[in-house]
Amino acid sequence: MIGRLNHLAIAVPDLAAATALYRDTLGATVSEPLELPDHGVTTVFVELENSKIELLHPLGEGSTVAKYLDRTPDGGIHHICFEVENLQGTLDSLGESGVQLIDKSPREGLSGMIGFIHPRSTGGVLIELVDQ
Repeated sequence: MIGRLNHLAIAVPDLAAATALYRDTLGATVSEPLELPDHGVTTVFVELENSKIELLHPLGEGSTVAKYLDRTPDGGIHHICFEVENLQGTLDSLGESGVQLIDKSPREGLSGMIGFIHPRSTGGVLIELVDQ
């Protein structure tokens, strides 16, 4: 059902410091920051040979990433994203099998059409699915 790892998202309390770590210290290519008000985050992508790391910083107090950083002030892994061949079909199949979904229908995300699986159904891990 799931395909390749698309990205690993890390919530960070200081986006500039995290960007500098990956770019200057670890030598990775890092995108420019992009504000996504609809998602409540500012994000950058760290490009890797086989995947990406998405650094997330809250954009406003109501952001789910702000709530995450309230519980985990130093930041940490926020979610993992897997590619799927048929996102709507995958969401339907998961829902029918009793998996708790945050999104029952695909919605627009930074990586394309996405849907989230609730951590209650995945051992505490927030999983994002993206249409291949």
